[in-house]
Amino acid sequence: MRVLFLGDVVGRSGRKAVLDNLPQLKLNLRPDFIIVNGENAAGGFGITPTICDELFNAGVDAITTGNHAWDQRDIIEYIDQEPRLLRPANYPITSPGNGAGLFQATNGRLVLVINVMLRLFMDPLDDPFASVEKILGDIPLGANADFIFIDMHGEATSEKMAFGHHFDGRVSAIVGTHTHVPTADTMVLPTGTAYQTDAGMCGDYDSVIGMKKEAPIDRFVLKMPGPRLDAAGGEATICGSFIVSDDRTGLATSIEPIRLGGLLSQTTPLV
Repeated sequence: MRVLFLGDVVGRSGRKAVLDNLPQLKLNLRPDFIIVNGENAAGGFGITPTICDELFNAGVDAITTGNHAWDQRDIIEYIDQEPRLLRPANYPITSPGNGAGLFQATNGRLVLVINVMLRLFMDPLDDPFASVEKILGDIPLGANADFIFIDMHGEATSEKMAFGHHFDGRVSAIVGTHTHVPTADTMVLPTGTAYQTDAGMCGDYDSVIGMKKEAPIDRFVLKMPGPRLDAAGGEATICGSFIVSDDRTGLATSIEPIRLGGLLSQTTPLV
């Protein structure tokens, strides 16, 4: 299996970069399945049905979210009707939508996508470890799913690494989102799970995590409330991960980072 994951899409420039570059990424990497985190796609705050449809029409197979899942109110009814849009699995059971979905890839194999939000420096939600344990108990790798991907949306690198090691060997890949900064630790863990602490964002890096610089700088310097944050609009860097797995086991054979366009140093997988 060949799976492409793109990190948090931030604002119009991030959306444009993803939509403009997906055709070439698909041509070069030949992914069987594409996942995008879209929770900041609408001006940096949430995602709309229209944006979801644009991404799906461009070839995205599943969209994950996080703590900004409900920022756009019209997404609440949409998510109940669109199983390809996920919210964190450890949200309250009464929340609309689903935290996991089983999908068919272009090669006919079954991909389980799990969206979960971690808790350190984040909202107090249900235990993410227990939430994923329950899902894996129902849909284990190799029995009911050929590839299992987890988007762990969280702040603390320690919690993310603990989460990765805890589920090593039981899922194909675990990649973090939320901090909008790509980490340099793409690796296959000891028992076969591809891992990266954070994929980074698809957005303008001449910014403060995707937002125009002035307002967040003033908040830190002056320690006073400021104007509403606005997404930066310069050229975006597409950040993500490309994972290849062994079809016999569902475990990863490789994971490589993607940084394409914009200000960051460039890297794309050699395939």
